[in-house]
Amino acid sequence: MISSSLAVLWGSLFFSGGDYAEHPKLEPFIQEMVQEHQYDAEKLRAALSQAERKDSILEAIARPAEKTKAWHEYRDIFLTSKRINAGKAFMEKHKDTLAAVEAKYGVPKEVIASIIGVETFYGGNKGSYRVLDALSTLAFDYPKRPLFWRELKSYFLLVRKDGLDPTTLKGSYAGAMGYGQFIPSSYLSYAVDFDGDGKKDIWDNPKDAIASVAHYLKRFGWKAGEPVIERVTLHNAEADQFANKTLKLTATLSEWQKRGVNIPKGLPEQNAALFRYKLEDSTEYRLAFKNFYVITRYNHSRLYALAVYSLSEALK
Repeated sequence: MISSSLAVLWGSLFFSGGDYAEHPKLEPFIQEMVQEHQYDAEKLRAALSQAERKDSILEAIARPAEKTKAWHEYRDIFLTSKRINAGKAFMEKHKDTLAAVEAKYGVPKEVIASIIGVETFYGGNKGSYRVLDALSTLAFDYPKRPLFWRELKSYFLLVRKDGLDPTTLKGSYAGAMGYGQFIPSSYLSYAVDFDGDGKKDIWDNPKDAIASVAHYLKRFGWKAGEPVIERVTLHNAEADQFANKTLKLTATLSEWQKRGVNIPKGLPEQNAALFRYKLEDSTEYRLAFKNFYVITRYNHSRLYALAVYSLSEALK
């Protein structure tokens, strides 16, 4: 686990005059934390004085792949033989943990491994930014900052709660951490100590990381044995107008049938969403169900969710 003794934890911090030592939003942030969470103002000021603004983070968050790529491009990133083979090796290495976690939470081991595979290539790329830098940059200098302001607050709550050094934890440009890339609020809500060693270590302990991903999906409503997504065709081209409108499950299968979607045989009546995916020289349609929606709670993207599902199928 990435941690240090409480004696060293804050004692090693000092006012270095970093990019945020004099930022106009520094004191308002500190005062919120003091008033809402009785946080020690000097500890916050000491840590945040070492935070560095990263322009590369602001550039990266302005162009996420989910916003700029078609499905076939996104698919070609995540459904490679290299990622599939690495996923099978990861599953073999951690088969006992995956089996135990699946038994406890009802989430298929392939789906758990697939999320970790998409997020960090099975722990091989957990992110190289200091979480402190990432979240400070986004909380203080990103125009759409409310989410990251809250995540920076959650970050300081988690390091206080678990006795971690706020200046050393690493993650993505958006402040996501560990094998499954949990943002701080997700860590606080869903991270679990699966091996019972007293730590929720999503950075270096695959057992905790695997279980935390499953716990996240279970809490958002994953149902064991239920469908995820099905390829469909249209018998009325006008049904296309309803595709990609929302990630929510807005109509029943009977309603989709009336709108012009050919419903696969054997599916019980349930709510679904219609998605259109662009291939190199064609378009395909898919009906997505509750478990697919659950995957989108991890990342609010129909491309991401289909990549996770498709990779999970390849890992079987």
